Formats: sequence, structure tokens, C-alpha cells
Amino acid sequence: MDNEDKLLQKRFEELSGRSYNKGIWVYSDFLTTAQQALLMSLHLPCKFELFGGYEGAERRVACFGSEENCGYEAYPPIVCLKIEPLSQKFSDAFTHRDFLGSIMGLGIKREVLGDIIVYENCGYVFCLESISQYICESLESVRRTTVKCAVTDAPPAQTAALPDEEEFIIASQRLDAVVASVYNFSRNVAKEAVEKGLVSVNSVLSLNPAAKLNEHDRVSVRGSGRFIFEGIRRETKKGRLWAAVRVYK
Repeated sequence: MDNEDKLLQKRFEELSGRSYNKGIWVYSDFLTTAQQALLMSLHLPCKFELFGGYEGAERRVACFGSEENCGYEAYPPIVCLKIEPLSQKFSDAFTHRDFLGSIMGLGIKREVLGDIIVYENCGYVFCLESISQYICESLESVRRTTVKCAVTDAPPAQTAALPDEEEFIIASQRLDAVVASVYNFSRNVAKEAVEKGLVSVNSVLSLNPAAKLNEHDRVSVRGSGRFIFEGIRRETKKGRLWAAVRVYK
């Protein structure tokens, strides 16, 4: 365990201990999948839950406590912001990186921001409640486009729809083999990505390139994207496998 992980472990222990001793819910900042994996490996004084603002969120807040110990439900301090161009007609085409870069350009740290969903050229940004007003008041543009920002209940229901299935030829159901096929990596590059802690399966960090993927497993590759492995559909005469995969664009 390196020094950064040791400091993070100490932080988790402090948050958990505070919840246990005071009988209140205590919340972390947004955690990466690697940080969530570290948290789940620890034996802490009290229970915890993970929330990201919506089902399937990658970056999530740890909520330390339980209804039994605290006497009330958890209310994670997570807010969803909608960022949209003042004029879609004259707007640039936005990407996840555009929204993230513009927000962090305000001097905001990444750990107060959760996932960002882009839909119909609008950004739906999950963030800590403590920073939401500042973002709404300060964010004036994304790239060269003037935007407006406001709190919203949730992204449109359409954003929860699953991507269409695509078929990929894979050598096997090994994690590195599927990642290599989906993102057109070499097997060595895919293997290294897993070993470096860049790949998570079902929101849990996986460091084993040979791990077998099962139907409906959700895979996230940092810097590349996410997909759902839906299983093997058929096998060619030469023994190659056709797998169904839903890739988030």
C-alpha cells in the first residue's frame, strides 16, 4: 500500500469512527472505483453504503452509518445540475470532457464531482451539494458556447436506456480479451490496463486480466468508457466467439 492509500485508509477510519461514536451519518467525497475497492477491503467500526446519484453510477459517495445506529435514513449530499447552451442552434457539440474541463476550470477539485451524463448536448453533472450553488453562479460557458446551469431532479429517463447490442469477436471471456476487442486494444495493452487498476467490473476494481466475465457484467475502463457484457451469442467454425456487448458512447 503506497502513502496515498495509507492516507485514504486513515481518512475512511476517521469518517467511520465519527459516525459510530456520534450516531450520525457521515459522508465522503466522490470516490473512484479504485478508492471504493480500498474502502470495501477494510474492516471499519460501522457499516457504509455507496451512492452516486443514480443506479449504475461509477463515482460514488461513501455514506458511513446505518439506520439502526443513526435512527434516520441517509440523505447523501448529492445534487444533479443541468448545463445547457443558451442557444442549441449555435452551440458547439459537447463531450463529457468539455463539461468536466469547464467546471474544473472554476478551480473545483475532481473529488466533489461525480459522474457526468451527456444527453442531447446537455450535461447532467452530479456534484456535492456544497459546491452546487457556486457552479450554477460561476459557470458561464463551455468551450466557446454560453451556457446556463441549474439544479434538476434527475437526468431524463431516456439516459437510463441501455445502448443497443453490438457483436464483437473475442478470443475468450477473459476480461483483458473482451476489453481488447471492444476498444480495439492489443492484448498486452488491455492486460496492462487491468493490472494498473484502470478497469472495474460491476463497480469493483479488478486487477486480474484472466477474470472471466459473466452475462450482464458492467465494465468500466478509465479513459475509454463503459460497456455491458451480455454474453456469447455463437461460435464460429474456427472456434472464435461472437459476444454481445452494449457500449456506452
